[in-house]
Amino acid sequence: MPARIIALLVMMVAASSGAHAHTGAGIQSGFLHPMLGWDHLIAMVGVGVWASAIGGSAMWKIPVGFMVSMMIGGILGIYGVAVPLVELTILMSVGAITVLWLLKIRMSGWTGAGVAGVFAIAHGYAHGAEIPPGISPVLFALGFVAATGVLHALGLCLGQWKVSRLKRAD
Repeated sequence: MPARIIALLVMMVAASSGAHAHTGAGIQSGFLHPMLGWDHLIAMVGVGVWASAIGGSAMWKIPVGFMVSMMIGGILGIYGVAVPLVELTILMSVGAITVLWLLKIRMSGWTGAGVAGVFAIAHGYAHGAEIPPGISPVLFALGFVAATGVLHALGLCLGQWKVSRLKRAD
């Protein structure tokens, strides 16, 4: 089973391309947006892995906090509200979430949700601002929120798989 999860992640990363992030219509287009962009894909899976490493209630608080903040950012993007340094913040999120996980930085679930939420606003803004013309913002948002949930769940599974492997090695 873990090999299948890793294979799925590798295939998703290999297929990622910013040029293909706006295909399909409605929910499908919204779902594909985070799946087909390296930056979104890595950050969202990373949120799940990091939350899993913290454990406990952080395993739901951090992903849910990310998704709620991402929806707020999406609304800002849809309405064209200026949010500074969006692309830089998205890029920083990939590095910061990786560092938090690698250094095993522990914090409460709500604090982690706040940290992740700062980055999520930028991710959501990018999703909302880049809705293709003629597509329902509501359907697009439902798609990118669903994809984010799937990517967080994948990260949680990968994190738990790693924990179970470490326990077996002891």
